[in-house]
Amino acid sequence: MDGSEAAGRVPGAGERGFPAHHAPRCEGLGELDALVTQCRACPRLVAWREEVAEVKRAAFRDWDYWARPVPGFGPPDATVAVVGLAPAAHGGNRTGRMFTGDATGDFLFAALHTVGLASQPTAVHADDGLTLHGVRLTSPVHCAPPANKPTPAERDTCRPWLAAELDLLSPGLRVVVVLGGFGWQAVLPVLVEAGWHVPRPRPAFGHGAHVVLPATERRQELHLLGSYHPSQRNTFTGRLTMPMLVDVVREAAAIGGLPAPPEAGRP
Repeated sequence: MDGSEAAGRVPGAGERGFPAHHAPRCEGLGELDALVTQCRACPRLVAWREEVAEVKRAAFRDWDYWARPVPGFGPPDATVAVVGLAPAAHGGNRTGRMFTGDATGDFLFAALHTVGLASQPTAVHADDGLTLHGVRLTSPVHCAPPANKPTPAERDTCRPWLAAELDLLSPGLRVVVVLGGFGWQAVLPVLVEAGWHVPRPRPAFGHGAHVVLPATERRQELHLLGSYHPSQRNTFTGRLTMPMLVDVVREAAAIGGLPAPPEAGRP
């Protein structure tokens, strides 16, 4: 609790307590997403996302960068959530949509499209007509961080947004797919905060990891799946191949009760 909450004052968007105060009070994903985009609770991330939008990358010099926190993307009745790390400086921070506008996103959307969860295999900008079916994309940190490395304090400050998002999805949520070890470590305490029991010792991350969190009085059974992050480092070196990612997404879709496309086949 920061000083503003202790004094009974509602924290402003630039105060660390802003997510913790507002996120649990959201009654729908639309309200949550709108508040996420207003957040300025982490000064280092605010400065970086806005600096990137001013300097830009040469290939995007004509773009008007989003340069704000990037909310989750996908339908409110999703049975599968995919959790990454944070928006890319010239991807989501530019386009304003999760995983949109960079090679990492294209790799993920190609896998989702193969399994029938995305209407198209690429994501160029927020108005490109892409829709998701039964899956929502989000991250534990909603601002682009320098060097793609949020600090533990930034991760913890942002945590209430993800906890509230999973809470709002929880009536139908069956599966959480986590991309990468950072996301895995960030998601485990979020799941506890959102009402699931995570075993101790904490389950280890690995590609293909599958942990079943049992039903509680508040929550139904939840499956936690791990995948290597579709970063260019992982995809260029072959650590993560398209068939590997498709296998995880296909397993998530099956557990989530999402129908396979008629033409679905193994890539």
